[in-house]
Amino acid sequence: MAQKEKSFASDYSLKQVPKSQQKSWISLFSIWVAIGVDLAAVILGVQLAKGLPLDKAIWAVIIGSLILATICTITASVGAATNLSTSMITRYVFGKKGTLAYSAMIGLSLLGWFGVQVGFFADNARTAFISAFGINWPTWVFSIIAGIFMVGTTLYGYRAFSKLSEISVPFLLILMLIALFIALRTHGLPKTQISATLPFGSAIALVISSFIVGAATQPDISRWAKSQKDSIIGTFFGMFIGNSFMILVSIFMSKSLGSTDMMKMLIMIGMGIPGIIVLSLTQWVTNTSNLYSASLGFNVIFTKVKFRTLVLILGTIGTLLGVFGIYNQFVPFLNILGIFIAPVPGIYIAEFYFIKKEFNRISNREEPKSIAWRSMASWVVGIVVTYLTTDAPTGLGIIKLTQIPPLDGILVGFFMQLLLSYLIKNKKDETLEVEEP
Repeated sequence: MAQKEKSFASDYSLKQVPKSQQKSWISLFSIWVAIGVDLAAVILGVQLAKGLPLDKAIWAVIIGSLILATICTITASVGAATNLSTSMITRYVFGKKGTLAYSAMIGLSLLGWFGVQVGFFADNARTAFISAFGINWPTWVFSIIAGIFMVGTTLYGYRAFSKLSEISVPFLLILMLIALFIALRTHGLPKTQISATLPFGSAIALVISSFIVGAATQPDISRWAKSQKDSIIGTFFGMFIGNSFMILVSIFMSKSLGSTDMMKMLIMIGMGIPGIIVLSLTQWVTNTSNLYSASLGFNVIFTKVKFRTLVLILGTIGTLLGVFGIYNQFVPFLNILGIFIAPVPGIYIAEFYFIKKEFNRISNREEPKSIAWRSMASWVVGIVVTYLTTDAPTGLGIIKLTQIPPLDGILVGFFMQLLLSYLIKNKKDETLEVEEP
């Protein structure tokens, strides 16, 4: 019993998830749908509704979500095969010391976004309560309430927000479909379509960019999958449906009601109270995943600190960012961190599927290197290219590749890892040939 409780508390943050604890595809599917049905998707949907005719907006969402789901499925497969968190995977790819930089960056990034989401939730919840109930509580009250629920769920790890997702997803999908039905029935769609002010390619790029950096942390969830098949089904369909559903609902409702505020749109059709429930559940699941992955990242650095202790410390810090309303000051810094994170999934994809050298250490039960210089060099090149393709003020924006800077980072990291591995292998082969008598 003591061992069971100890494992439960750690959430297997520093070791492989055992077979007895692994889950079916339904668990992963529910989590990714729940994470996708969030306020960021609403904002993106409104942006696409304002910039594109309805048919083009729909196609941009479908194409962008398919590409995003494919990338996330590939990175998730690495987690399903190793049953290790992202930070533990990078411990082998970059080395024991090399991964400390990545773990710190991903931990800071996700902790920062946790604080941003707490503040974002508090602002919207305050507006919703004023509109629906006439209750005018201070924003900090909603920040504390949000923090308590989000931290409380994260304390119990994957199992807790997996169960929360499984319960909330059917409810959320049905509720939003009802809202869409009422909006279309009472207001219809405009008979005249707007002229496109947003290029179609840019619209697809926006959909992909909405979660592309999140591709790096897919193993944090997929490590719980029973098999590669469960990981592929759960991640692909969960990401595709989760990423596209709320964006499409937002597009249709914005076109129908002529508003850019989802909460106001729900109040317009008499669904103010259900809207508060939607707001609460969507941010609850999404932000729980942010704190969960942030804690996994920092746990690789502070290995002697228990996982749940880290959750409490980090969750308190993130909540205070929302309470004091200073979270928006961190957004530029968080965007910069995204540049550093972007190449990482490309590097570990190349290493896992093609090079295999560092991942063989896992199956051979060998310790990681201190520093894997090949991977570190690929990371540096990926960071530089991502910085050059990211628009100012975050980057320089002096070159264009795919039009999606995080995707540029993934691709450059991937190809650099392959190239350096090939060059090093050839160099060793040449040396051996010279040494032969």
